[in-house]
Order: sequence, then C-alpha cells, then structure tokens
Amino acid sequence: MNQPSSDDSPLSSLPRHVAIIMDGNGRWAKRRLLPRTAGHRAGVSAVRKTVERCAKLGVEVLTLFAFSSENWRRPSDEVGVLMRLFDRALAQEAQRLHDNGIRLRVIGDRSAFSSHLQKRIADTEALTCDNRRMTLLIAANYGGRWDITQAARQLAGRVERGEIAATEINEEMLASHLSFTGLPEPDLFIRTGGELRISNFLLWQLAYTELYFTDVLWPDFDERELDRAIAEYAKRERRFGHISEQLTGQSRHAVTSA
Repeated sequence: MNQPSSDDSPLSSLPRHVAIIMDGNGRWAKRRLLPRTAGHRAGVSAVRKTVERCAKLGVEVLTLFAFSSENWRRPSDEVGVLMRLFDRALAQEAQRLHDNGIRLRVIGDRSAFSSHLQKRIADTEALTCDNRRMTLLIAANYGGRWDITQAARQLAGRVERGEIAATEINEEMLASHLSFTGLPEPDLFIRTGGELRISNFLLWQLAYTELYFTDVLWPDFDERELDRAIAEYAKRERRFGHISEQLTGQSRHAVTSA
C-alpha cells in the first residue's frame, strides 16, 4: 500500500484504488426544499474535493459512479440536467485535471450520449492521457452486468474468428476485456447516502474489495469524511482466502511468494 506523507494526513495506510457511489443528491436537495437538480449541482463540488484529496494523499486510482445504465429511467428533465452537468464539468475541469497530472478515463457505453458529449469526453481523455499522478475513472452509462456482458461478447467473437478456443477462456482473460483492464481492482468501495447495496457497480471488480457505507449525503461528503473512510479501511485485515496466521511473521512471506 502507498504511504502518505506526514504533511498530508495522519492516515497510516492508503488503498491504491478507491471506488465511490455518489448517492444522496436528491435527498440533500429535498431536505432544503430545493429541486433534485440543485442536489446534483451541489454534488459537483464534492467531486472536486474528493479528487483533490485523493490526489494529495497518493491514491493511484479513483473511480466515481456518475450515471448508471439504469438512471435513464429517471424523469427526462433530470437526465437532461445530469448530461449538461457532465458536459460542463468536463469543460471546466479538463485543464485543471491536466495541470495537476491527473488522467481522466470514462468507462461505460458512450453510444447513448450526444455526439457533442462524446467528443468532449474524447478530447478530455486525449488531453490528459499521459498524466500519471492519478487516474480518475468516471463510470457513465455504466453497469456491472453490461461490463461483463460486453467482455463475454468480445471473447465470443474471438472464438468465432478462431483466435482462441473456448477452453482457453479463464478469469484473467475475461478480466482483460473489462472496462479498466491494466488498473488495480478497487481496494475500498464507498457508498454515501445510507443505502446498503452495490447497485450494479463494478460487480466483477469488487469481489475482494472492502465495503464502507455512510449516511452522509454526497454533497456533504468532504475531505474529513474521505479520511474517515480510509482510516476505517486501514483497520481491516484483508486475507484473500487465507487465515490471519498466514499473514503475519514468517508465514506472510510464504503466502505472498506462493
């Protein structure tokens, strides 16, 4: 695990990859007698704070669930606001991301987006593609089932073309066709807003991820709340199928070198 500098945080250890479902925008607005769209706008500020804090701490990858494949079922005016907010955020933040060494990647099915938004995404990815300080993944029109399905279709096509035999397909090969191949799987999953479910997010990749749920609504999620989640993560023992004794002392080397 990465070790943050003492100037950045008292946290003792960091996850390499943090994945967040940003939930609670609508309820945040309702409590203030505002339209749901006001909550989405307020949530943009929480995104900026979280990105900046993760980059400062030394997190390698941050994945944010911005728009699920099921969110198209929401009222059309709300979906329209979300699309405009996504476009505006990319326009306003692209240069800031680049100046801070952050690479942006968008995962999900882009075909449902307008041609303008697709170009905005591609342009931002191209601008930041060589940055290495941190990778920011935005999951937009994304679903875990969709991700696994599209990977299976790619593999089926390779079998049909005679490139591989069906018997050659294993976990590693399927994983290499998922949305963010080449990046570490999430170490820490955070969901704000009090709901206790994964909601079709990174179903394959969350197999061994530590889960953290908080009642804090997304617009109120700040640096302190992020630090609290990471501090809780640091207390946990990740065994990956082993027992505790295998992870301590002389046994640790035997486990990691097996």
